[in-house]
Amino acid sequence: ANTLFNIWIKYKPRLPEWYYNKRLVKVGDTLAQIKEYKLALLQCYERYLQQFVSVNLDDVMDDVHRFKSTFFPNGVRDKKAALTFHALQERNVCIYQMVCSRDRNLQNQESLQTCLNVLTSLRLTMQVALPQENLCWLIYNGTIHIYTICRHLMVVGESAKVLEYLLWASICMESSIPLLSLHYLSWRATLYTAVSQCYFDCQASIHGEIFARRGLIKIEELKQLENISSLENTETEKIFTEATLKMAVMIFKRAVYESRRKSNSFRHEPKVNPRKAVNLSWPRTTTERLLVKMFDGAAAQFLAILEALSDRSRKLFPPHPPVPDETEIRGVTSELFSAGLEILSGNSLRSKNSVVDANRENIFVITAGEKGVSGDAAVKFVKLAFSYEEWNVFYSALEFVDNFLQAQDDPTWKKAEIELKLLTLMQPLVFPGKFERSFSISDYNSKAASTHRSSGKTETIKKESLKPGDPFHDLMILATTVFSCVSTSDQNVHPDKEMLVNVVMCLWQKCKTEIQQIQMSGNDCLEYMHKHRAYQWVHILWMMNEIIEKSNIADTNVMFAEITLCLAAILENVAES
Repeated sequence: ANTLFNIWIKYKPRLPEWYYNKRLVKVGDTLAQIKEYKLALLQCYERYLQQFVSVNLDDVMDDVHRFKSTFFPNGVRDKKAALTFHALQERNVCIYQMVCSRDRNLQNQESLQTCLNVLTSLRLTMQVALPQENLCWLIYNGTIHIYTICRHLMVVGESAKVLEYLLWASICMESSIPLLSLHYLSWRATLYTAVSQCYFDCQASIHGEIFARRGLIKIEELKQLENISSLENTETEKIFTEATLKMAVMIFKRAVYESRRKSNSFRHEPKVNPRKAVNLSWPRTTTERLLVKMFDGAAAQFLAILEALSDRSRKLFPPHPPVPDETEIRGVTSELFSAGLEILSGNSLRSKNSVVDANRENIFVITAGEKGVSGDAAVKFVKLAFSYEEWNVFYSALEFVDNFLQAQDDPTWKKAEIELKLLTLMQPLVFPGKFERSFSISDYNSKAASTHRSSGKTETIKKESLKPGDPFHDLMILATTVFSCVSTSDQNVHPDKEMLVNVVMCLWQKCKTEIQQIQMSGNDCLEYMHKHRAYQWVHILWMMNEIIEKSNIADTNVMFAEITLCLAAILENVAES
């Protein structure tokens, strides 16, 4: 920073002002590209902007007239205006990235407020630039920055605060004539989808559907404006199809439930047993018939199912069914899971084709395609089944997905395979005796966790084979597996931190009583552990502490401090025994 500071001081009086300013901002762009955001902010963008204002730059961002008179004294048509707009926009991006580097989950209220201030500043900059068609690139980049920040805030549960900014970004795309072209339609549809999703997150599903239908109208308007001959172009048709699909999925998200609520003649259809599904022809239920009516192809139908089941307020753990007093919702949810399982099995494709490709063993593809379901989507479906306590679907879908995952070598799929295994190990602990079956999952140990996949060896876990009355058995398997996961040096295969937090909390809840008994034994700790064979509980406690340390999740829950203190107290008692 000092070197760069000295360079600017040394060369400023020797260079023409226009050239100095251009290089100043250019260096900032280069620093931002290599993620040196603080240096780019302080030594480049803000240094450039200080020529306009000597006070805190944020003090100028609260009024559009003051903003224009400060940064654009000669008007926005001035030849220096484009560089100033760019510096203002990139300054906001750097501030956001610096917040993320120190508080990725925005747990600090100050971090959240800073992100909202950045969004306000971006909106103000775009508002001033919007009337100038030659600055359409700035509007486009601004919508990308707003979308990125808003999606981040939506993930942490702040959808209500970012809705206005996503709406603004969508309207900007519609208000700039150059951005109304076919080239930007996919991005415009993505913004429409984000707005609809934001409405759903805010429990305003009717507005989410209305906005999605509005998006469909806008897409159709552009389609009519395009030259008829251009529609014969395969790439053009693909763009319109994908944009329309995004809107249709958001419409289905509400329609699949509301159509059932409004139907007075609703007749409860029995759940489709996964093992009997192969004997029934697709579509089998009201939900499946709506899927077939609205979407072409398994990939689109599966995407609609995932979106209809997804709810940002629903966490993976602890699992729970839909609201008990809404019978219709429970029925639709079960039908959605049944339809998803049917697609994963490939039966929905077979029912439409009398001849099936014998070489096509399953429906999975690495990325989404016209006739295949992406691996990521399939993994998400299994996790949703766990979250909703749809155990039949969970284990049946797991068999299909696990076969796909074991055939992949990429660390990303190994990570997904490990996470699904952890869910299968947690299920009997969270819901003991509720579901018993045997299933095949990939063998995992510290060697298999490396990027090099071992042979296709698998192990079969049988819930009915566990010794009755032995609560330690399942706990030890889970603790050992997680410990092996986080002990590998390959960070790419480590489970997500949220899942690790859930696993440790589950272990602690099951072990806490036994651990406290050991701790209360005081100086007779060794005698108590020998008498009650309690060494195993201390072993699990030690592994829990190692998991917390190795995965850097100690600051996510105050309960983890209690785990560490308990282990320290027990070891101290052992030393004094």
